Amino acid sequence: MTDTATHKKLGFWMCLAMVMGIMIGSGVFLLPAALAPFGWNAVVGWALTIIGTMTIVTMLVRLTRHLPEADGPHGFVGTAFGPLPAFLVTWSQWVATVVANAAVSTAAVSYLSMFSPGIANVPGLPALLSIAVVWGVTVVNLRGAHAAGGFQIVTTILKLTPLFAAIGITLWVTGASKGAALAPLPAEGFSASAITGAAALTLWAMLGFESASFASAQVDEPTKNLPRALMWGTALTGVIYIIACSGIALLMPADVAAASHAPFADFIAQYWGHGPALTVAIFAAISGIGCLNGLSLGNGALVVSVARAGAIPAWFGIVNAHGTPVRALLFNAVLTTILLLLNSSRGMTDLFVYLALLSTSSTLFVYLGVTTSALRLRIGGAIGLVALGYVFWTLWGAGVQATGWSTVLLIAGAPVFWLMRRATRLRLRASGGQA
Repeated sequence: MTDTATHKKLGFWMCLAMVMGIMIGSGVFLLPAALAPFGWNAVVGWALTIIGTMTIVTMLVRLTRHLPEADGPHGFVGTAFGPLPAFLVTWSQWVATVVANAAVSTAAVSYLSMFSPGIANVPGLPALLSIAVVWGVTVVNLRGAHAAGGFQIVTTILKLTPLFAAIGITLWVTGASKGAALAPLPAEGFSASAITGAAALTLWAMLGFESASFASAQVDEPTKNLPRALMWGTALTGVIYIIACSGIALLMPADVAAASHAPFADFIAQYWGHGPALTVAIFAAISGIGCLNGLSLGNGALVVSVARAGAIPAWFGIVNAHGTPVRALLFNAVLTTILLLLNSSRGMTDLFVYLALLSTSSTLFVYLGVTTSALRLRIGGAIGLVALGYVFWTLWGAGVQATGWSTVLLIAGAPVFWLMRRATRLRLRASGGQA
């Protein structure tokens, strides 16, 4: 029986696929257009984002090994600072993931609309199709962690195809031209403000690795496999991103890349042809669906962890005979559906950008909690200080509006915490009275 249970958990490769699958979402396929105006400043921005992200991953790995039973940031922050900060960090993570689910499903439908442009012209149809994608992925997750993990391996392999195609073309063109085809270095030198702006954009593509830590209970040998998957998954994703996105932004004319609605497709069409370019749209949609699958798996585990800690009703923490958090998964899907319906009047691109910024800034509070917890527990070291500086820098770079709204949503979790504490005290008092 133990062997069977072990086989149904996530091994290293499934865990690695989950980390990379969450990180490599649909947003990266739009980034070259957004980064094109920054030129070589974007390359520096990418490098700083990857380094900063790796410092946060290092904090997660150290905390996972130091507190193997903590079940992610909620347990880490709770051990370091107590129940209220732990709840607020988890609340922020939950908000960020639900919002990200909506953003990623919207982007997946946006790429598919290349084959049916009329979708964008029918009011409310993009939102309904996005909802269908959310519920389709939820059904896969309802079958259990092993089914979701297998699905994640398949989608991760497929979504890497257009990225590797862009990397291959980049290496071939730059090698053939000995680098002459690349945009020249800025004559005026690098700009601190441009690097900050580019880094804020690249951060969205790197988000999500922390969601894997919430699924530690579903990972085989979590103290071994999860840290390895986090480190390798984040590093590999960063290398893939910086080569693929920078190659497109620097090899295409800046004005053409900036105006492109599908920069990967346009780049591949320029060097390979129209047919392969259309294929990129399919892979971009697959990328979004794979990202949504990983987010749903991690967010379901997050809700269960918080419910078992008593921060939300225990009803959400109940799992079925296969260990699947059915109620948590369904609850998250319902919330994502409501969010999409409330914003159904927005265009697909506007909706994606709005949701992506909000999700990014909300996630930064989770990184702040993880980093300060490692420092408080004296396992952060010098890398922890670098990670803390990076978090504050990116909060500033995210902008006043996004950071402001995420702060409001973070504070909104406090009344929920106190209501749950009060309900728990009343229940214990009533139980004691009956006894």
